[in-house]
Amino acid sequence: MHYIFWPAAYLPGTTDNYVSNDIIVAGLTVDAVWTQLSNTSAWPGYYSNATDIVFHDGSGPHLSEGARFRFTTFGFLVEALVTEYVPPAAGMPARVAWHGWVEGDAEGRLDVHHAWLIEELPGNRVRILTQETQNGQPARELAGATPNPMLNAHQAWLDGLAAAARQSQT
Repeated sequence: MHYIFWPAAYLPGTTDNYVSNDIIVAGLTVDAVWTQLSNTSAWPGYYSNATDIVFHDGSGPHLSEGARFRFTTFGFLVEALVTEYVPPAAGMPARVAWHGWVEGDAEGRLDVHHAWLIEELPGNRVRILTQETQNGQPARELAGATPNPMLNAHQAWLDGLAAAARQSQT
């Protein structure tokens, strides 16, 4: 299976918070999943923790390399810049990642790298992987919470994404 490409400053194990979630689902296509994930206007329909999505240059709602957008998640207004955007291609996983940040002083500043990988597996299966690393005091607070709210919310995002992709195939 493939893996996430990490910028050095966001390498898991060196940041204040890290979570990894993945699912493997039979009967979905990479294209169906990609269509739901790359279209940010679909997100609130299957993931309630992403709202108020706005593209700075009006280019949205579809993600693209270099796109700059913002959205609200976990009560934070996150600014984001798409740093990796690789649509599905035969034999290669689809990838999208963004650097996100929340402005603030030392107590409120948050910097994240959120990455997704969608790959076809043998046996008519699709793997959907999302991983995120975070730096900053809010990240340390999230990492110390039990149950981990980011881990649980990202699992809900995966589950909702898979359900939306399945519904789109019918």
